[in-house]
Amino acid sequence: MGSCISEVGDGAGGSQSLLTYSQELNVDGGKRRRLKGSSTMDYKVPGRMFLNGSSEIASMYCKQGKKGINQDAMLVWENFCSKEGTVFCGVFDGHGPYGHRVAKKVRDSFPLKLSAQWDLHRKNQDGFNDQNGAATSHNSEEQIKLIDENCNHELDGTDTILALRESFLKASKIMDKELKMHRDIDCFCSGTTAVTLIKQGLDLVVGNVGDSRAVLGTRDHEDSLIAVQLTVDLKPNLPKEEERIRHRKGRVFSLKNEPDVARVWLPNSDFPGLAMARAFGDFCLKDVGLISVPDVSYHRLTEKDEFVVLATDGVRHMISYL
Repeated sequence: MGSCISEVGDGAGGSQSLLTYSQELNVDGGKRRRLKGSSTMDYKVPGRMFLNGSSEIASMYCKQGKKGINQDAMLVWENFCSKEGTVFCGVFDGHGPYGHRVAKKVRDSFPLKLSAQWDLHRKNQDGFNDQNGAATSHNSEEQIKLIDENCNHELDGTDTILALRESFLKASKIMDKELKMHRDIDCFCSGTTAVTLIKQGLDLVVGNVGDSRAVLGTRDHEDSLIAVQLTVDLKPNLPKEEERIRHRKGRVFSLKNEPDVARVWLPNSDFPGLAMARAFGDFCLKDVGLISVPDVSYHRLTEKDEFVVLATDGVRHMISYL
């Protein structure tokens, strides 16, 4: 499953330009169809697309595999945060017995939390919370320190980028806490990855939790189209990830029949064997080093950049250049 966003689009197409299999686009020539269980309100959010389809600036596609229920979710939201030309995209790869429900919950809730945190940060910067200024500043420093310890990228220091960086971190923390308290979704042994991005003008900020991937399609010096990976696959055998997990008494090793797949295990039990070092949910492993802190990266788009692909690991296993 993957989502693709074009660099040239301005994001001003609005809901009228969105095409989905459930609404306008019909590649089978049959009747229009809507996925079962989808709320009618989901189709009324301006600029929000979460089913196979396309708009002027983005396209999305997901296909059922052979392993049972499809646990993937995806989202494109144009004019995000009521900002014209700002786009949010996300791909979520669920796992475990209720991974499909976790993925959809994060798809639906995380963008709202990110928007709220971004808006709150802007209000704080504008002086709306003068009474809490000292506490806000202290908390921000703690949040940035936490993300620095778990970040694989150096970020530009502009106000917008730093605000988004902090917003990604806080929204992820709130999202995971909400999943833990959720009464209707069992997240103890189920979870999801989340590779998300915000494009505002030429600024591209990517937040990554897990092993889904963001890839940039750009031109090299010979004008050939090449793929540049924007995210790090957060696998348990990465040095920083493994060090954190082992420090918390978790174990990292591969099974004999899968020597190339490192997994996270409980200290005294060969369970559950999660093949990533960060995820939303999976609370059985949160005390032994699994985290939901996003790895946030930044890219300044140029005239050579043409598009960005967000994809689950299943897609890149089939397409080598992803």
